[in-house]
Amino acid sequence: MNKRVVILESISHPLYWAILAASVWVLLRGHNEPGGGFIGGLVAVSASVLWAVAYNSDAAARRLPLGSPVRLAAWGVGIAAMSGVPAFWLGTSYLTHIWGAIPLGFTEVAVSTVLVFDLGVYLTVWGALAGYALSLLSLGESVDGGDATEQGKA
Repeated sequence: MNKRVVILESISHPLYWAILAASVWVLLRGHNEPGGGFIGGLVAVSASVLWAVAYNSDAAARRLPLGSPVRLAAWGVGIAAMSGVPAFWLGTSYLTHIWGAIPLGFTEVAVSTVLVFDLGVYLTVWGALAGYALSLLSLGESVDGGDATEQGKA
C-alpha cells in the first residue's frame, strides 16, 4: 500500500481482537459441535490479513504468536502430535482421545485431549495460511514500493 487509510488503521485495532475472539470461540465450541481448530484457524488468518492490509505484511507477521508464521505452524503440529501421547499412558492406541471432567464445586467442566488436538490444528492452520497470505501480500507491497510509513510519509 502506498497510501495510509486512516479509517482502516483506526478500525483494525478493535476489529483484530474481535476477530481473534470469534476464532477462539469457534475453536472452543468445535470439539463437541461444528467448528473447531480448522475453522477457528481460518478465522484467525482473516485477522492477520486485516492487519497486513491496514499496515503491511511484516507488521502482521510480527503480531502473530511466536512472531513468525513458520514457528506458529511448527508449534501447532507439535501440539497436535503430542495430544495422542496420553493414550499411550493408558495402554490404548495413538490419538485415542481421553475425556474427563474437572469438578468446580457447583458445576464441572468437560475436558478432553480432543481440545488439545484442535488447538494444534488451530495454530497450524493459522501459521501456515497466514504465512502464505502474508507472502502474497508482501509481493504486492514490493511492487507498490512499500507502505507510507516505510517511505517516511506517515
